[in-house]
Amino acid sequence: MQMQTEESSLQKVIQDIDVEYESLESSSLLTNAMAGALAGITEHTVMYPIDSIKTRMQVVKPNPQAIYSGILNAISKISSTEGVATLWRGPAHALYFGMYEHCKVLFGAEGEKQNFLAIAAAGSCATIAADGFMNPFDVIKQRMQLHGNKFRSVAKCGLSVLKNEGISAFYVSLPTTLMMTIPFQAIHFSTYEFLRKNLNPSNTYDPKTHVISGGLAGAVAAAITNPLDVTKTLLQTKGSIKSDASLKNINGMFQGVKFIYEKNGWKGFTLGIRPRVLSHIPSTAICWTTVSNFSFLMFV
Repeated sequence: MQMQTEESSLQKVIQDIDVEYESLESSSLLTNAMAGALAGITEHTVMYPIDSIKTRMQVVKPNPQAIYSGILNAISKISSTEGVATLWRGPAHALYFGMYEHCKVLFGAEGEKQNFLAIAAAGSCATIAADGFMNPFDVIKQRMQLHGNKFRSVAKCGLSVLKNEGISAFYVSLPTTLMMTIPFQAIHFSTYEFLRKNLNPSNTYDPKTHVISGGLAGAVAAAITNPLDVTKTLLQTKGSIKSDASLKNINGMFQGVKFIYEKNGWKGFTLGIRPRVLSHIPSTAICWTTVSNFSFLMFV
């Protein structure tokens, strides 16, 4: 009798948790922003070395010392010649998730039937807000990830870019970044929501759903948008690459695309695709799982 009572109590607790979890989609903007910030810290700390390798492998005309045959070769070569800490060099996402959850509600994506257009629009709005703010930091990050860079602090790198190339250097890649990240996030969020709803139709607390959905969504979005990511890397690092003087004349996405094609053909747009996809699988899985768990803990 006592055992039955305990089982009944346990079932009630589980049911209460499930009900509370289903209410997370209406959690506050502050909670979503805090969850996004924590997710960003976790994701970037774990996956930053792979992102550094991706940047180097996307350089169209790299220094001969910065040519790598694969991810493991890059890790070994960088670690042995430049030190392991180099893989974490550069500045380390509250805007993304706060804006995304707010826009999902605003665009009516919270009904029983999935509205993929509204989800994609919410992801795009989150991207525009975040990229507009973060683009200068991304330029600094990629400059500090390059082989042979002399910068040891974010401030010194930023001041050097400003002094030698002007403020436009921080935003020359913004149109390309938006052209990449808007479809990336639209594909990412739509794929994630589709997989999450189908893998967990009851919307109960199930962390593995976020791991699988997040990882697959990140991989699909990363692979599809890699050509634009190569172009963005070219625009953001051209001021630090001295091996080709013609890079100085590239001031936009179309010129960048033309340059990449002339140097490497269509193959040039696949540069860095392996580390990009491999980094997005665990990073988006970590990101969504962290957001989900943090929001749940804050709510309960």
